Amino acid sequence: MNRESLCILIVEDNAQLAANLYDYLEGCGHRLDAAPDGLSGLHLATANDYDAIVLDWNLPRLDGLTVLRRLRGESQKKVPVIMLTARDQLADKMDGFESGVDDYLVKPVALPEIEARLRSLVRRLRDAGAPDEQLRIGDLRFHLGNLVAYRGGRRVPLTRTGRRLLELLMRETPKVVSRARLERAAWGDSVPGTDLLRSHMYLLRRAIEVDGEQPLLQTVSGAGYRLCEPT
Repeated sequence: MNRESLCILIVEDNAQLAANLYDYLEGCGHRLDAAPDGLSGLHLATANDYDAIVLDWNLPRLDGLTVLRRLRGESQKKVPVIMLTARDQLADKMDGFESGVDDYLVKPVALPEIEARLRSLVRRLRDAGAPDEQLRIGDLRFHLGNLVAYRGGRRVPLTRTGRRLLELLMRETPKVVSRARLERAAWGDSVPGTDLLRSHMYLLRRAIEVDGEQPLLQTVSGAGYRLCEPT
């Protein structure tokens, strides 16, 4: 059965456990990032869009509960979070859930259970949201509800600017979109003086066309860019 690949962040200071989690989840077809301390984990979680996060409580530099509170408060991130910790007291669990954790697992726990719970959390969040409006071109799809793109079974890594550019191009396909419209979509009225658009289009092309996938993004000389289904 072809199951969807998730993008998961592991924040765990136990190197052996982090490696075991990483290897197992990668073997299940998921894409992984890892951080060995709370501050690095918070930075990654804030700067990127993950499908789910596995978070330890007792972390150096910034404890897991503080990471969670900042993620839910300052960053307004709704990403599902599993707290994976040795703290097994009811008061600890209550603190975790009150701070915004979605699931709470006490170490040790079987790796297949962690993977199953991650999938369940992601599925529950998507089912609870608004109807999943999508833009599609060939095997590329862009979910407008959570601003996540997939091509085939893999998640497409996109920057904030890349998401804006991709949405406009997919809405206008197969029309050519001018450089001026793309720049306005990316930066509004504050278009940088340098030619940043070319760099962002290069990054977008690398994100949606990898591993021998058929080209979708076309440069139209003197006019702009467009997305077209492979012929």
